[in-house]
Amino acid sequence: MDDAEFRAVNKTMIAKMGSDRDLHASSIDWLVKSSRHQYTYHFRWMGLPIIQMPQDIIAMQELIWEIKPDAIVETGIARGGSLIFYASMLHLLDNGGIVVGVDIDIRTHNRSAIEGHPMSRYVRMVEGSAIDEAIVAKVKELIAGRKRVLVSLDSMHSHAHVLEELRLYSPLVTAGSYLVVFDTAIEQMPEDFFQDRPWGKGDNPWTAVQAFMKTNDRFEIDTSIADKLQLTVAPDGFLRCVKD
Repeated sequence: MDDAEFRAVNKTMIAKMGSDRDLHASSIDWLVKSSRHQYTYHFRWMGLPIIQMPQDIIAMQELIWEIKPDAIVETGIARGGSLIFYASMLHLLDNGGIVVGVDIDIRTHNRSAIEGHPMSRYVRMVEGSAIDEAIVAKVKELIAGRKRVLVSLDSMHSHAHVLEELRLYSPLVTAGSYLVVFDTAIEQMPEDFFQDRPWGKGDNPWTAVQAFMKTNDRFEIDTSIADKLQLTVAPDGFLRCVKD
């Protein structure tokens, strides 16, 4: 079969997976159990910890290759692996793109590791709260004139914070691109899973997305991505921009 037929067959099978409740329940059970071992902390991208589900890394690769953004904005830098991942994708695209990372606290050893990496020439870092208007203004300045912008939200995971990030960063996303909200899977975790965190079931990125979608018509939730991945920290978190 040719590629069009191959894609059609996969689309049908992905839809079937999405409606398979037993498979979905097994995926959540696996996510909960593996999270107790900090599963996502065990992977690196080109030497730096990426702290993402491998399936989500593949999904972002597919989106970036399809969209071919010339700017990627990420809130939440952590140890820098995802910044370097995005930078390496832009290197392959060779379209003059940049990655802008925002974090309230870019620790010295993490900054040094990122700045010393071969992919660092594509990276710009901004230190400060992602919901500080002055920080957002710096991000806008850095990506001014860019034609295709993708945004990834992965910093503070409380409902209020993510909802404000959605308000501030969604206008940056261009039509046909994506706004990806990570850790919406917090809503699927047990009630007592995040006892030492200011977020949990009922107060997390997923609830923020639900509130955001009620007031914004520029985006639609692309459920086919989570249906395909099954193991993802971003169910209902892949938002496709459908309007300028």
